[in-house]
Amino acid sequence: MEKLIGGNSHPRLLLADDHAIFSDALQLYLDKDFDIVGVVSDGRTLVDEAIRIKPDVIIADVGMPLLNGLDAARRIKELAPKIKFVFLTMQDDANLAAAALELGPVAFVLKHSAGAELREAINEVMRGHSYMTPKLRAADWVEAKARARQFSRDMTPRQRDIVQLFGEGRPMKEIAGFLHLSEKTVEFHKHHIMVAFNLKNNADLILFALGQGLIAPDRSPLFIRAS
Repeated sequence: MEKLIGGNSHPRLLLADDHAIFSDALQLYLDKDFDIVGVVSDGRTLVDEAIRIKPDVIIADVGMPLLNGLDAARRIKELAPKIKFVFLTMQDDANLAAAALELGPVAFVLKHSAGAELREAINEVMRGHSYMTPKLRAADWVEAKARARQFSRDMTPRQRDIVQLFGEGRPMKEIAGFLHLSEKTVEFHKHHIMVAFNLKNNADLILFALGQGLIAPDRSPLFIRAS
């Protein structure tokens, strides 16, 4: 756990974002009306802390390192189905929004939206309702739902983990350590993915991870090298 904050009678929020300045600002903005019970900066820590703390609502960046927000939420939902989710993202991507809505009553808010919209989103999910930012037209994400369902079936959770970690440019040994696998097993999974999706090299794999929404554009090694 990276940070724990004292409690009160307000709804309990767990914040998940790897940009410290943003998460600190978010905490200050929400602190008067909500009990911020923790702040984490990667998806794997989020899963562990969500199960341990069991907050009322998790506010999670979609594009977190090690495990993206949507996949982290799927794993949390299996073990703690009562936890609500508000997803934040820089990407006004209807496919991401549709994938989020496949998780049930959740909220999807753009990071550059007004703070009042975030409060509304939290209140809606607390009531058991979904919330979709008005900046995405309803037609966009309704039409994307079928693609979101297919997307979730294309890869196993293990394959998604491996694509994300390779997409972030992490070395084989580090990936094996994160996933508690041998390097040979990781290499086997990578080879299977490359063949299944007709990927020719590591650059193709990174672009595939981007296209699948598993990594944010600013976390791509291609973006970092070009900056």
